[in-house]
Amino acid sequence: MDKLSLSPDFTIDDIHKIREHNYEITKEMSTEEKLDYYNHLGTAAEEEIQRRRILKRKK
Repeated sequence: MDKLSLSPDFTIDDIHKIREHNYEITKEMSTEEKLDYYNHLGTAAEEEIQRRRILKRKK
């Protein structure tokens, strides 16, 4: 799957692109695979938030 590109202004069309992109990635997955996929993304997002909070505190 190609890398998703979003506009700098983040419009409603970008939301549609994200949903379509996620559908294309997950449409062939089983429920178990989808759970693993989304849990991994959630964990990665939490780690990124924590990393940015630490960097912000250091400034």
